Amino acid sequence: MSAFPNSPRLLKAGLVLVDANSGVVQRVIILQYNPDSLTRTLQAQTVRAETQNRLEALRLTGPAIETFKLEAEIDAADQLEFPDQNPLVTQFGIHPQLAAFETVVYPPSSQLLAANRLAQSGVLEIAPVEAPLSLFVWSRSRIIPVRISDFSITEEAFDPNLNPIRARVSLGMRVLNVNDLGFNDKGGNIFMAYMIQKEVLSGLSAGTLGALGLESI
Repeated sequence: MSAFPNSPRLLKAGLVLVDANSGVVQRVIILQYNPDSLTRTLQAQTVRAETQNRLEALRLTGPAIETFKLEAEIDAADQLEFPDQNPLVTQFGIHPQLAAFETVVYPPSSQLLAANRLAQSGVLEIAPVEAPLSLFVWSRSRIIPVRISDFSITEEAFDPNLNPIRARVSLGMRVLNVNDLGFNDKGGNIFMAYMIQKEVLSGLSAGTLGALGLESI
């Protein structure tokens, strides 16, 4: 935190896991340090080239497929300077922070055990485990339903007990839109709010033909 009292409060980025039906928040995972960069890609969804004709050249079949890529750092150095104030870090290093990210891509053990009990009792068809809805939060203007598409951890330093104390987390996420979730879904509503926010911001950045050296088209 800045020593200057009038400095703006630095917001953190992170993930929020919510119940897909009720919207109740189950867990908040905050990035220790905001990444220096965030890579986004958007792939337009157009009519397939093999079926396209002149009437369909400008048609969009749905929202663009958008992906996010970031690399975050987790470091226990500051906490280890004051071990009495940070007993969990002294005992486990950054294992808890890493585990918080890792469990996003694991089904809960309780649900796995329940599915195994059903299988042992002779149930032939068991529905796949439904994960919580993951929301990527990068400021109030970007609250986005996502699916973790790729995830890697590079552990770079360890304490004497081999607990990791510094690591880099690489996180790839695909935005879930209304084609994935539907309009009546909680996540679909959040996506539409995100999309409408894009349109509002776009309206604040209108150019003119004159800036391009043109009087008309």
